[in-house]
Amino acid sequence: MMYDQTRAQQPAGQPRGRAERRAPVPEPLLPSDEQDKIIQRLRHALNTFADTPRKALQEAESAYDEATAQLVNALAERRRLLRADWQDQDSETQSDELRHALRQYREITQRLLQL
Repeated sequence: MMYDQTRAQQPAGQPRGRAERRAPVPEPLLPSDEQDKIIQRLRHALNTFADTPRKALQEAESAYDEATAQLVNALAERRRLLRADWQDQDSETQSDELRHALRQYREITQRLLQL
């Protein structure tokens, strides 16, 4: 990576140019420890399939059910928090808060549609 003298001389708080802006990484819908547990259960089901196929399928189905239930709960909680943020705003700050909430709804919905 090359040294950018112009950028290095800019104050730390100065916003970057349009080309340098990066989209924020979306927050995971499930905590990583919960994701890891479900992935471990799926791996176990895959590894035991040859010896006990029916039991492995039941375990995979159970992991699927747990993942969908946790996603539904996480999405409902996220919606509740978003709604609380924009419903209680006064008209002075409402436009910016509404715009922010709209972006969050768009981001979450787009992520769901990509599943």
